[in-house]
Amino acid sequence: MFSTVFDAWSSLAMLPWNGMAADPPPAGTFASGRHEDEERVLQYRLFVPSGAGTGPMPLVVMLHGCGQDAADFARGTGMNALAEAYRCLVLYPEQSCGAHWNRCWNWYDQAHHRRGAGEPALIAGLTRRIMAEHAVDAGRVAVAGLSSGGAMAVILGRTYPDLFSAVGCHSGLAHGSATSSAGAMQAMRDGPDPATLAQAGPHAGLPVIVFHGDADATVNRRNGSGVVRQSVGSHAAHRRDQRTDIVIVEETGCTGGRKFTRRIHQEKTGGVLAEQWTVHGTGHAWSGGNLDGSYTDMRGPNASEEMLRFFMSHPAAA
Repeated sequence: MFSTVFDAWSSLAMLPWNGMAADPPPAGTFASGRHEDEERVLQYRLFVPSGAGTGPMPLVVMLHGCGQDAADFARGTGMNALAEAYRCLVLYPEQSCGAHWNRCWNWYDQAHHRRGAGEPALIAGLTRRIMAEHAVDAGRVAVAGLSSGGAMAVILGRTYPDLFSAVGCHSGLAHGSATSSAGAMQAMRDGPDPATLAQAGPHAGLPVIVFHGDADATVNRRNGSGVVRQSVGSHAAHRRDQRTDIVIVEETGCTGGRKFTRRIHQEKTGGVLAEQWTVHGTGHAWSGGNLDGSYTDMRGPNASEEMLRFFMSHPAAA
């Protein structure tokens, strides 16, 4: 089934190595680990910045895309170097080939759509373990991902709003975009079906930052808009006892040779609910990433920097 349905994920062209030397590794530690629950084993990598132990630190959970592993995703996003500067932990759960032949997170399968089951429960359990073993600021635990990892990050934010404070989705899809492998291909090609999304049910809406290239031929850019609509809509539904007026502020710019449009969705009181970055000319690749990792585009706004800035400015509600 996977070989026919997900060829689109695995056939993506990686940008070529350009001969540039890789950035020096950050000063912290990047260790491997293994997490087990009653049904599955999950390998992971954990970056701990230098100087850890002097107080609680934020934690960012990073979910790689198809065809990647934890180390590759860390190289491509450059998140560890940023985490050293911001002094935060970064956890990289790693999908196994046994769970998916191409290491995709199973975002489209209904078995992984709800709290307490499947991959969301497994990743949430690992996150809680890291929080118990390290000094973590429980109010600043964010989750982000690319492609299938972006879709799974959205699911985690909606099913575990008590655990995570904010969500980052790069080239991913909304919760409930598909409930079958055939539906996954349709959503990736055409964008979200509102009727299908409605089946995901009501969930709390966490602050979300979305990146999507408008030249993405693997996951339709409409899916980025679907993530934003779903998150903002969930927030409004949970505030139905109060009037929630949303103001959209749009700005354009150019970074690293890529033009971009950023739309900020905020309440009139000033609270930001969502940031949507559309990077013009970018395909299915991490914006502003490093070429020593796969599925990256070194041009454009640095998605890692912008996500970390967003996460640091959106702690969990009291």
